[in-house]
Amino acid sequence: MRISGWLLATACALVVAACGKDRAAEGVPEAKPDRTASPASAAADNEADNEADTDTETSADRAAADAFPAIPLIVVPEIVGVTPAQRALESSMQEILDPIAGISVSPARCDAGGGLVRDAGITSVDAQGNLSRNGDGGIFRIAADGSGSANFEGGLVVVNRDGSGSINGGEDGDDDAIVRVEADGSGSYNGPAGMITLDAKGAGTWNGEGSLIRNNGDGSGTWNGPLGLVTINNDGSGTWNGPQGLIRNNGDGTGQVGTPARTIKMEPLAKVPPAGRFPPIKKFAPPGAPCGYLITLNDRVLFDFDKSDIRADAAKVLDTLAGALKDIESGGAQSGGMEIRGHTDAKGSDDYNQSLSARRADAVVEALQQRGAADDASAKGYGESLPVAPNEIGGQDNPGGRQLNRRVEIFVRS
Repeated sequence: MRISGWLLATACALVVAACGKDRAAEGVPEAKPDRTASPASAAADNEADNEADTDTETSADRAAADAFPAIPLIVVPEIVGVTPAQRALESSMQEILDPIAGISVSPARCDAGGGLVRDAGITSVDAQGNLSRNGDGGIFRIAADGSGSANFEGGLVVVNRDGSGSINGGEDGDDDAIVRVEADGSGSYNGPAGMITLDAKGAGTWNGEGSLIRNNGDGSGTWNGPLGLVTINNDGSGTWNGPQGLIRNNGDGTGQVGTPARTIKMEPLAKVPPAGRFPPIKKFAPPGAPCGYLITLNDRVLFDFDKSDIRADAAKVLDTLAGALKDIESGGAQSGGMEIRGHTDAKGSDDYNQSLSARRADAVVEALQQRGAADDASAKGYGESLPVAPNEIGGQDNPGGRQLNRRVEIFVRS
């Protein structure tokens, strides 16, 4: 019977070991084993050397292995958005006031201090709650469900009802970004934070300043950045080529460090967490927080030119308006009070316009209270200080804008 090479090599190794013991007992120096005796014996010796290296790792080796970096998460920067849309109109008010020319109802927005937010612009709202606004903040087209578009200085934002949409530019030139977001959370971002792409299934890339991160979505990924090149596989293995040289993790509890490479104990690497998703783009609303609604009366509805006495033929308008306000009060919608606000255009002196606007506001409060409404209303004149349209355009008189500025507003908090 022929003896296999492996058995023969094993038998020879046992014989050599036994002879070594006998010769040592006799005081004869032990002969070193012949590492070239066979491939099998060489492999066995190398394995023994590796085990010896693992057992004698240095503190520097351990520090290098423990410093193996994790691949950073892909962080989606804050995306420009606005608060959810407020219900555009108080339906019971709208049904009553729609037929009356010169009166409009619109949502009221307030700043953090509770002050009414108004910019120089024109807002219109239809019976379905679709809003159009052209003012200092830009041109807005907003549907009742919050979808729409905003074209403002430096950017264009489009939002769809499912949360998808796009942002091109920003209010601040330093924050310009091009963002594309799909309803499933996939999309792309190209802006100050770099270039980010996400597939909504856990994979993505982030190419930022001096750093490229690739997440494969299966627990593996790469990071080429300030610490060098890091590769992590989804079986716990990986490599790090950085300031410590090349470190290799085998994923089986061992790894190699240093030059020449030394094998040491090394825990398998943790998998790379999946990348996140882009948040839905927030739906539109005019600036500020919802705080009630604003009833605007053109000055021609109630007053003659440059007068503060309510015209006799305005009685029907006031009767209808008072009835609507009483309906709202009885329904519990009003809880924060009511302010009657007088405004003028920029013709005449500031003092005169202030006085005229205050007298007109007082006249409206008195007329409504005579009709049993607006019991807790206050009156205030703002003169020409809060225009909703330009009084002049390019240094030329703007009669249409001045007409819009001559108005009385009823601000109903809710």
